[in-house]
Amino acid sequence: MQDVIEIDTRIATMKSWLKNTLESDNFELSIASSDASFRRYFRIHYKTQSFIVMDAPPEHEDISSFISIAEFLASQGVNVPVIHAKDITQGFLLLTDFGSTSFLSAVSIDTANSLYKLAIDELLTMQCATQNQVALPIYDDKKLFDEMSLFSSWFLEKHLGLTSPVCVNESIDFILSETRQQPHYFVHRDYHSRNLMVCEDKLGIIDFQDAVIGPVSYDLVSLLKDCYIKWPVERVDEWKNYYKSRAISLDLLSENDERQFDRWFDIMGLQRHLKVLGIFCRLHYRDGKSNYLNDLPLTLHYVLQATKRYEELEPLHHFLINTKEVMAIQ
Repeated sequence: MQDVIEIDTRIATMKSWLKNTLESDNFELSIASSDASFRRYFRIHYKTQSFIVMDAPPEHEDISSFISIAEFLASQGVNVPVIHAKDITQGFLLLTDFGSTSFLSAVSIDTANSLYKLAIDELLTMQCATQNQVALPIYDDKKLFDEMSLFSSWFLEKHLGLTSPVCVNESIDFILSETRQQPHYFVHRDYHSRNLMVCEDKLGIIDFQDAVIGPVSYDLVSLLKDCYIKWPVERVDEWKNYYKSRAISLDLLSENDERQFDRWFDIMGLQRHLKVLGIFCRLHYRDGKSNYLNDLPLTLHYVLQATKRYEELEPLHHFLINTKEVMAIQ
C-alpha cells in the first residue's frame, strides 16, 4: 500500500501543498478512507495533532459545495469538520479529525437507543436550520426520477440482464406523486451509519456536500433503513416515533403530517433503495468497487418490504418476487 501511495502523483502534490500550508514537512500521512465517489481521505499526524486531508480531484469533484455547506451547518450548531486550510483549485481540504470510530462500528444492542436518538437530534437540528443562509438545489421530480432510473439501467439491465417492465415506470410515477406531498427541509442526502462519527458524547457529521432541499422523511429513512445495518421493525418504529414527536414539537410536522408520515417514510425509502440498488451495481461495473455488491441483499429486502405494503406497488412487487434473477440475491 505504501508503494501505491508513493507513486500516486496526487499524493506528491498533496504533500507539497501540506508542506506549504504547515510550513513544515515534518508530518506523517496515511490512508484514512475512501467513499463511493472520487474523493479520498488521508490522516495526517503533525506535532501532537491529527487532521484529515480530503483529496477531491477537481476534474471529478467540486469542493466548493462542501465548504459552503460546512460553514452553514457549523453556524447552525451542527458538529461538522472545521476547515483549517483549503485549496479549491487543486481540490484539497485540511479538516478536523473526528477519529476512526464510525457510528456503524460503535452501535450495538446496548448503545443503539442512545446513538440513534443522538443521530435523530442532529437531523432535527439540520432540518430546523434557516435555509435562506445557503443556496441548495431542490430535490425535484427530475432528480428523483433520474436516481430511480439507475434501478433499471444498472440493476435490472446491466447486473441481471433483464428488460425493465412497464410497472417500474408506473411505480416511479406513484413515488413522485407521494413525495410531492411532504414538507421540504434541509436534506443531507446520505445520512447513515458510515457518515456519522462517534466523538465522545456527540456525533460528527460528514459527507454532506450533496445536500439539497427535499422531502422531510428522506434522511430519517436513510438512517433507520440503512443499507449497511438492519434493525427489527419494532426498533425502527420506536425511533421513528421519537422523531415524529420531536418534529411536531419543533413545528417541522403538523398533526396531519404525523398521520401520513409512516406512508411517506415507506415510499421515500423505496425511492432511495431503488436508487441505491442501481448505484451499488454501477460502483461495481464502472468503478471497480465490488464490495458494494455485498449490500444488495439488505437493500433489496427494504424494496420488497415497501412494495408488499401498498396496493399501488403490487405490480412491481409481483414482478420482483416472480423473477428468479432478482430473488437469487436474497
